[in-house]
Amino acid sequence: MSDKPPEYVGGHGLLTGKSVLVTAAAGTGIGFAAAKRCVEEGATVVISDLHERRLGEAADQLAEVAGGVRPLTVLCNVTNEEQVQAMFDAAAEATGGIDVLINNAGLGGTANLVDMTDDQWMIVLDVTLNGTFRCTRAAMRHMRVRGRGVIVNNASVLGWRAQPGQAHYAAAKAGVMALTRCAAIDLAPHGIRVNAVSPSLAMHPFLAKVTSDELLHELKQREAFGRAAEPWEVANVMVFLASDYASYMTGEVVAVSSQQA
Repeated sequence: MSDKPPEYVGGHGLLTGKSVLVTAAAGTGIGFAAAKRCVEEGATVVISDLHERRLGEAADQLAEVAGGVRPLTVLCNVTNEEQVQAMFDAAAEATGGIDVLINNAGLGGTANLVDMTDDQWMIVLDVTLNGTFRCTRAAMRHMRVRGRGVIVNNASVLGWRAQPGQAHYAAAKAGVMALTRCAAIDLAPHGIRVNAVSPSLAMHPFLAKVTSDELLHELKQREAFGRAAEPWEVANVMVFLASDYASYMTGEVVAVSSQQA
């Protein structure tokens, strides 16, 4: 068994003619990979993040993929309702209407529960769960008028499985899963689908900075393929859920994982 990722899969036009808003799309993680995949699949993409410099760099990279067409960038802190509203208004105005929202914004951290402060707990919940709620609510208001749309949330296997030091993050991601299912029922009558991906371990430089080599090695050993996922492998599933190939799927949480039972 090889522990190397497969060759990168090219686009197939799955999102041609669609407009996509991706939150937390700066940097080298799942958000940027999702935005890149959406561009490669023919979508008009709007990207948002809290980090201005990295957001600009991400837009420059996406312009290279899109033949020089630079995506709209919007600075947004998803814990701020006014900024969330401004982000959706800007994206809708620029694209004529948002077809797909990819809720990728989230915040992690490691702390033993007995030592965890209220602030540590609340910031992870506010970004990861409440931020997803705010963006989902804003998307609902835009999409209901049009009678169509897709929301794809980024959850985590930690919403199902326990890991030491991750009580706040796990609780937030479990909340994202429940929010996904409930939002799907609310929005089905309006022709809007809501699903989520639940990655296990997706490797990117930021994760390497905040996670010890020992823990990363242990987590990789739990994977059936003996390696972490590439961010684009998670993004592939997001693109599928956003596309018309998933037209009968809503309220589902799809594990993107090779973890053994």
